[in-house]
This record gives sequence, structure tokens and C-alpha cells, in this order.
Amino acid sequence: MSNERNDTTTFPDPVYKDTVLAALFEGVKAHYARHMGTINKAHLVMLAETGILTADQTGPLARALIEIEEETDLDALTYTGEHEDYFFLVESELKRKLGDLGGMLHTARSRNDMDHTLFKLALRDRVHVLWQELALLAQAIADKAETEAETLIVAYTHGQPAQPSTFGHYLYAALEVLMRDMARLNAAVDDLDHCPMGAAAITTSGFPIDRNRISDLLGFEEPLLNSYGCIASVDYVTGLYSALKLVFVHLGRLIQDMAFWSSFEVGQLYVPNAFVQISSIMPQKRNPVPIEHMRHLAAVTASRCDAMIDTMRNTPFTDMNDSEGEVQQAGYAAFDSGSRVLRLLTAFLPACSIDQSRVSRNSDAACITITELADTLVRDEALSFRQAHEIAARTARGVLAEADPLAKGYRHFQKAFKAETSRDSKLDASAFELAVAPETFVSKRNRAGGPAPEALAEAGKIYAADLDKLNRQHADRHARHMQSTELLDAAFAVLLET
Repeated sequence: MSNERNDTTTFPDPVYKDTVLAALFEGVKAHYARHMGTINKAHLVMLAETGILTADQTGPLARALIEIEEETDLDALTYTGEHEDYFFLVESELKRKLGDLGGMLHTARSRNDMDHTLFKLALRDRVHVLWQELALLAQAIADKAETEAETLIVAYTHGQPAQPSTFGHYLYAALEVLMRDMARLNAAVDDLDHCPMGAAAITTSGFPIDRNRISDLLGFEEPLLNSYGCIASVDYVTGLYSALKLVFVHLGRLIQDMAFWSSFEVGQLYVPNAFVQISSIMPQKRNPVPIEHMRHLAAVTASRCDAMIDTMRNTPFTDMNDSEGEVQQAGYAAFDSGSRVLRLLTAFLPACSIDQSRVSRNSDAACITITELADTLVRDEALSFRQAHEIAARTARGVLAEADPLAKGYRHFQKAFKAETSRDSKLDASAFELAVAPETFVSKRNRAGGPAPEALAEAGKIYAADLDKLNRQHADRHARHMQSTELLDAAFAVLLET
């Protein structure tokens, strides 16, 4: 039996063309063509400066690249199968213009190192936009927290009214988490900032390439050192999307609180009319629907990040399509939905306000200041906390049984105090009422991180400094990226003149 194959088929198979290659081609048009042009220019500059190519080679190549850019209408391009992909289309155009010289541009590189450099450049752009939106949200939360520093709220634990705090105290807690998420994202972006160019297919090149130079021309901090890792270690994907996921997992918790707080039964968060939709049948309804949209968009964003991470599960540690092309493009949807959450929350949160009448009603109904009564008895009556806790508990049971506000429960307190200590309390009715006032509760909690005005003001200064530091780190990195454009343009202009 003969081992010879009489294969008369031609590439590409029509179904493969329609299901894979055409989609990849459209993806390059949408996301990578510009970056591919940048890589081509930077690589050519490096080839010229290292002497790998001569001036009489690099000048025509440089001018041909510019001509191709000017002549190519990306929107009008469709995938025909004549060339495997956009990379080979450009190379074909170079050869059409320059003959064999057109193939010299690909000296000392591979589509492997080019692809991961493309993906990093595309992610870098998206991270920059998202960071700006995160910074605006963080500042909006900080500003709102400062404005609402003394606005009382009911703080909940386990879904039940717990203690009084302030809206500012709550928002600063959310800001702390957001800034930690931003720090994690910042660290993940550092991993994007290492250039794969020069790794070629796997093992670098036999030519005397300058990896640092092309890294600088593309705005990276430095080359990614191990050449095998440049094409195999896709932790820049898993690390970035892991950090991005946490932003929206944590914001989702904040958003869920808004849903709870704005419910009819709680009602301490007032959502203005601009963010309220009505019912088509029930005229009395005020539906804060944007909260639901933020909640599901945050969940969708986190899920899209998970999809990117899970796609890498059990893949081989080598160059592979599982981390390229369509997979990379699928991840961009997380940036799109995440952006919608950030922009909406930045507008929504500052517009909301706390309904103090509902805070007072819920505070009275649940005796949420009773802990301060116990603390007062420990300080002023020299009782053990367990004794004070029992007196406070009996007092709460008494007022709740009669549906009285705690401030009106002095007689219940007197009775409970005498039953526990066999004596009368030093606290008169006015002192009792002051001890159980929400304002007293908050003002007494003046420890670092507490809700009292002085403690909160000090915390605000720390948060402002920390947020400024995060934003400066990102701004410095972005400035380097922008400066590399000028660096590359200047170096490429030299080639055009040869």
C-alpha cells in the first residue's frame, strides 16, 4: 500500500476560511493593524541601528511601509484567502513594491514574538482608558465621603440593623477596597510592561539584535528576559484579568448595598428621579433600575474575566492559539462592560442622598445605639461590660416591646439597672438620652479608622495621598508610552531620509 498522498486541496478550506481565518482577519483590522505598523517601524529601526540591514535596504523598506499605510483602506478590506492573514498581506505588499527586499523586514523576528507584543500594546491602551474611569470613580467616592462625613446612616451586619455610622465612613471603606484593587491592577499592568520582541519563535536570534532598543521604541519598561517565556508565559493575561475581576466583584457588593438601602423597607438611600424608572402598570412605583444594571454588568464583567483565565487552564506551556487572536479579543468585552459600570456608578453615587427620616425611624426601631449605653455604664458606673450588656439588653427589650424610641426608654433603663446592681444609676434622664443619641455614638468612636469627624478627616488625608500616588504611578507609565511614539517617529524619520 502506497504511503503517497494525492492531496489536490488548496489552502484555505472554505469552512476554515469562514469560521476562523476571516474572523481573525477582521479582528486584526479592528484591534491590531495600527500596532502592527508600529512594531514594523520599531523593528526596522533596530535592524538599521544594529547594522543587520544596510541603509540602502532600510530606506526603501521604510518608505514602502509608509506607502502601504497610506494606500490601505482597512475598512474596505475583506478576507479573500489569498493571504493567510493580515501580516502576510503586508509582507506581500512589501514584496510587490520591493521584490525580494520586501522579505528582509522579517529578519530576526517571528509572528510569535510579534503577536504577544501586539496583544500587550492593545491591552495597554484599554487599561489606560479603564484606569482613567477608575480614577474618576475613586475621586467621586472620596468627594462624596467628605461631603457626607457627618451624615448618619444605619450600618447593617447579617442583613440586620447594627450600629449607627456615617455615610462618609461607609464610603471611605469602599474607597479603601477600590484603591487596593487599583494597586493590584497597577501591579498586573507592570507585567504588561515587558517587551517580547526579540524572542523570535522561541530562542531569540542568531543576528545581533538589540532587544532593549526595540523595547524602548515601543514604550515598554524593559524586555521580558526569557525568550521561551515571551511566547509561552501568558500570565500577563491571567494576572491582568484576575486583578480586573476583583474590581467588579468588590464593586458589586457596594452596588448590592445600594439595592438594599433603597428598598421600600429600608429606604435610607434616596435615588433621585433622573435615575428612577416607573412601572407600566403601577403608578406608585419608583424603581431604581440603574442599580440592577450596574449589578448585572459588574457580574458579567467578572464572568468575562473568569472566561479569559479559564481558557488558559491546562493549555501547554508554549506558543498556542489558545492565548491569541480571538481569545484576546474576547477579553476586550470585559473592558467594555466594566467601563459601563464605572461610568454609571460615577454619575449615580454622587446624585444619591441619605433620607434622615428613614435613618431615624430604623435607628429607633432597632435600638442601634444600645452598645454606647453599655459602654457608658462601664465608663461612668464602673460596671463590668457583661453587667452593662445585660442592663442594655433589658432596656432594649423594654422599649421594643412598647415600640418606643430608645431615647424615651429611661424608665426601662432604671428598672434594668436596679435589677442588675441593686442600686440606682447616676445617669439622669438627660444623661441617658445623650448616651443613646446616634450623634454621641459616632463622636465617641474617634479611634483611627472610626466614624467620628476628626478620625474621618485624618483618614481622608491618607486616602487622598494614596490615591494621588496610584495615579502618579499610572501617569508616569503612560507618559513613557506616549514619549516612545515621539522617539520612534524621530528614529524612523532618519530611515526615510536614507
